[in-house]
Amino acid sequence: MQITIVGAGLSGAVAGRTLAEAGHRVTIHDGRPHVAGNCHTERCPDTGVMVHLYGPHIFHTSDAEVWDYVNAFTRFRPYRHQVKTTVQGAVYAMPIGLHTINQFFGRTFRPDEARQYIEEHEADRSITDPQNFEEQALRFVGPRLYQAFFKGYTEKQWGLPPSSLPASILKRLPLRFDYNDNYFAHDFQGMPEHGYTPMVQAILDHPNIDVHLKSEVGADQVARGDHLIWTGALDGYFGARLGRLGYRTLDFERFTATGDWQGCAVMNYGDPDVPWTRITEHKHFAPWETHEGSVLYREVSRACGADDIPYYPIRLVDEMAMLQGYQALADAEEGVTFLGRLGTYAYMDMDVTIRAALDAARGLVDRFGQA
Repeated sequence: MQITIVGAGLSGAVAGRTLAEAGHRVTIHDGRPHVAGNCHTERCPDTGVMVHLYGPHIFHTSDAEVWDYVNAFTRFRPYRHQVKTTVQGAVYAMPIGLHTINQFFGRTFRPDEARQYIEEHEADRSITDPQNFEEQALRFVGPRLYQAFFKGYTEKQWGLPPSSLPASILKRLPLRFDYNDNYFAHDFQGMPEHGYTPMVQAILDHPNIDVHLKSEVGADQVARGDHLIWTGALDGYFGARLGRLGYRTLDFERFTATGDWQGCAVMNYGDPDVPWTRITEHKHFAPWETHEGSVLYREVSRACGADDIPYYPIRLVDEMAMLQGYQALADAEEGVTFLGRLGTYAYMDMDVTIRAALDAARGLVDRFGQA
């Protein structure tokens, strides 16, 4: 069968490879001049630093099959993601752990002492049923930690007061009562030795796959073949007939330096008077390499316009109501599979993206059979 895929990011590449290995012919279109979507990486010609052009992507998963899958296409090197934050004239480790708690309050708590102190002296126990992000944070960390580490950063990231954001954004208690400063807790963590783009190129390297870059196609323009996999914007597929789904986008201010400019890969900025949410120093994403020069980006979040790259789905009340309408349209669409963060209007980590693409493509193979 002939399968057409719109989008050569992780979703399109993984789904395409799975179908190609089952003997189906796959044609992939992408409007950008490169594959890999927002996880595209390229070396800075002046410094040699591997740059994550659309913001840093760290691979972390507890899905052993997904970990084995990506390692079949490239070598992953160990990488431990550690994030710092500058607030109120001091630098702290994130997420908030025992070191940050002791540093912030000027104490030497043991884990049980810190837990008891936060619950009895900081947390707002009058909030029994948090209804929004702000109430959730105040209930679990109290006003001082909330003001320092969550309020300003969240307002800059989402462009909204935290009281208007859902409590579910804080899915877990945002505190650790130990000195573990590993940002992620997944079983497998690492970085592809040569960047994500060569990995995606390797996934797409199959005789049954034909990739067309700089090929911007709409739902009414693409030659669909026997089945279409759409990884572009869900509302875009339907011509935004129900309205535009809301996203946040990022502006990147690139600058270079000599030596080690900030001493870590990611420095967040929680103070509301600092316009950027974070500065990323990309040489630290490949700690096995040595470079004299450095490439850094200041990131500023703002509302996503029609011509901007969408990064974070807003998913507030209005968007979720609109999403239900688009999901109904998608369910009624024959011969089309919607995949990826844009195609499903959901923020998805890379491992979840790959898992969803594998499962969807295998389902199509079961349906269509081996070619």
